[in-house]
Amino acid sequence: MADKTKSLLIKRYASRRLYNTETSDYVTLEDIAGFIRAGREVQIVDLKSGDDLTRQYLLQIVAENESKGQSVLPINVLTDLVRSYTTQATSVVPQFLAASFDMFRDSQSKWVENMGSINPMTKLPGFEAVQAQQEAFLKAMSGGVGKQWSGPEPEPVDDPPEDLDAIRKELAELKQKLSKLEK
Repeated sequence: MADKTKSLLIKRYASRRLYNTETSDYVTLEDIAGFIRAGREVQIVDLKSGDDLTRQYLLQIVAENESKGQSVLPINVLTDLVRSYTTQATSVVPQFLAASFDMFRDSQSKWVENMGSINPMTKLPGFEAVQAQQEAFLKAMSGGVGKQWSGPEPEPVDDPPEDLDAIRKELAELKQKLSKLEK
């Protein structure tokens, strides 16, 4: 089981392939985005030089999502970001953006907390499931940014069938064999 408090180290090989050091397999940008959405901190480093490439890969993930029509950043915000690189505001923009996202996460968690305390619907059967869906929606809208849901835990999903685990194991073994053949 991976330690979610520890940063996940991804190494980039000269071939530009990305290697997950925890699971010893290659990953894609979509995999990295999934780790981040699940609450993991990720660090991407160049294997040869040791340079930290995290920022450039995170920007690439954002750019790919924006180009797929999953637009979160309005044109005027993007325009202002471009302008900030050529003005004296460059030094202020990172702090402003960080503070803005901190305030967003705080207000999001307060909203979720208040949903249970002020809403009379909380006594209705099945309301916990609706709250879990709302939390998932908020998490998706914020790209996974923010604190985890502190309300009642949703009912656990049955364990996957053993056949599925066997297929996953076999797939992982095949990936490993393929990656050895490519080297």
